[in-house]
Amino acid sequence: MRGMTGTMSTSQFADHAPDVLQLTAYDESHLLDYLRLLDADDEGADWRNAAAQILGIDAIADPLRAKTMHDSHLARARWMTDVGYAHLLGCQTPLKR
Repeated sequence: MRGMTGTMSTSQFADHAPDVLQLTAYDESHLLDYLRLLDADDEGADWRNAAAQILGIDAIADPLRAKTMHDSHLARARWMTDVGYAHLLGCQTPLKR
Protein backbone atom coordinates (compact mmCIF):
# COMPACT_ATOMS: atom_id res chain seq x y z
CA MET A 1 0.00 0.00 0.00
CA ARG A 2 1.38 3.33 -1.00
CA GLY A 3 2.32 5.46 1.99
CA MET A 4 2.09 2.55 4.41
CA THR A 5 5.18 2.24 6.53
CA GLY A 6 4.04 -0.67 8.62
CA THR A 7 3.39 1.49 11.63
CA MET A 8 -0.03 1.79 13.14
CA SER A 9 -1.86 5.08 13.25
CA THR A 10 -1.68 7.10 16.44
CA SER A 11 -5.13 8.63 15.89
CA GLN A 12 -8.03 7.64 18.09
CA PHE A 13 -10.80 5.88 16.20
CA ALA A 14 -14.39 5.24 17.15
CA ASP A 15 -15.82 1.80 16.41
CA HIS A 16 -18.14 3.50 13.89
CA ALA A 17 -17.39 6.55 11.77
CA PRO A 18 -20.04 9.30 11.86
CA ASP A 19 -23.19 8.61 9.87
CA VAL A 20 -24.65 12.08 9.59
CA LEU A 21 -25.21 14.38 6.61
CA GLN A 22 -22.77 17.06 7.71
CA LEU A 23 -19.04 17.19 8.27
CA THR A 24 -18.05 16.58 11.88
CA ALA A 25 -15.01 17.42 13.97
CA TYR A 26 -14.28 13.68 13.92
CA ASP A 27 -14.21 13.76 10.09
CA GLU A 28 -11.92 16.77 10.07
CA SER A 29 -9.51 15.07 12.43
CA HIS A 30 -9.42 11.92 10.27
CA LEU A 31 -9.18 13.35 6.74
CA LEU A 32 -5.72 11.90 6.16
CA ASP A 33 -6.85 8.53 7.50
CA TYR A 34 -9.83 8.57 5.11
CA LEU A 35 -7.46 9.23 2.21
CA ARG A 36 -5.23 6.38 3.31
CA LEU A 37 -8.23 4.03 3.46
CA LEU A 38 -9.31 5.07 -0.03
CA ASP A 39 -5.78 4.55 -1.38
CA ALA A 40 -5.52 1.15 0.25
CA ASP A 41 -8.88 0.09 -1.14
CA ASP A 42 -8.03 1.40 -4.60
CA GLU A 43 -4.79 -0.60 -4.55
CA GLY A 44 -6.63 -3.78 -3.55
CA ALA A 45 -5.01 -4.02 -0.13
CA ASP A 46 -6.41 -6.61 2.24
CA TRP A 47 -8.83 -4.91 4.64
CA ARG A 48 -7.10 -6.59 7.62
CA ASN A 49 -3.80 -4.91 6.77
CA ALA A 50 -5.51 -1.56 6.26
CA ALA A 51 -7.34 -1.93 9.58
CA ALA A 52 -4.09 -2.67 11.37
CA GLN A 53 -1.94 -0.03 9.70
CA ILE A 54 -4.45 2.80 9.44
CA LEU A 55 -6.98 2.21 12.21
CA GLY A 56 -4.55 0.58 14.61
CA ILE A 57 -6.69 -2.47 15.35
CA ASP A 58 -5.56 -6.09 15.24
CA ALA A 59 -7.91 -7.90 12.86
CA ILE A 60 -6.69 -11.28 14.04
CA ALA A 61 -7.38 -10.60 17.72
CA ASP A 62 -10.69 -8.80 17.15
CA PRO A 63 -11.92 -9.56 13.61
CA LEU A 64 -15.56 -8.45 13.95
CA ARG A 65 -14.69 -5.11 15.50
CA ALA A 66 -11.87 -4.57 13.01
CA LYS A 67 -14.13 -5.32 10.03
CA THR A 68 -16.85 -3.02 11.37
CA MET A 69 -14.36 -0.22 11.96
CA HIS A 70 -12.78 -0.65 8.54
CA ASP A 71 -16.06 -0.79 6.64
CA SER A 72 -17.57 2.12 8.55
CA HIS A 73 -14.57 4.38 8.04
CA LEU A 74 -14.17 3.39 4.38
CA ALA A 75 -17.85 4.19 3.78
CA ARG A 76 -17.36 7.58 5.43
CA ALA A 77 -14.26 8.19 3.32
CA ARG A 78 -16.32 7.51 0.21
CA TRP A 79 -19.03 9.86 1.49
CA MET A 80 -16.36 12.52 1.88
CA THR A 81 -15.37 12.17 -1.79
CA ASP A 82 -18.99 12.37 -2.97
CA VAL A 83 -20.59 14.86 -0.56
CA GLY A 84 -18.48 15.79 2.43
CA TYR A 85 -15.79 17.65 0.51
CA ALA A 86 -18.37 20.35 -0.29
CA HIS A 87 -18.63 21.15 3.40
CA LEU A 88 -14.87 21.70 3.49
CA LEU A 89 -15.26 24.16 0.63
CA GLY A 90 -18.11 25.96 2.35
CA CYS A 91 -20.72 24.81 -0.18
CA GLN A 92 -24.23 23.74 0.76
CA THR A 93 -24.34 21.00 -1.87
CA PRO A 94 -21.71 19.04 -3.78
CA LEU A 95 -20.36 20.64 -6.92
CA LYS A 96 -21.64 19.32 -10.23
CA ARG A 97 -19.06 17.17 -11.98
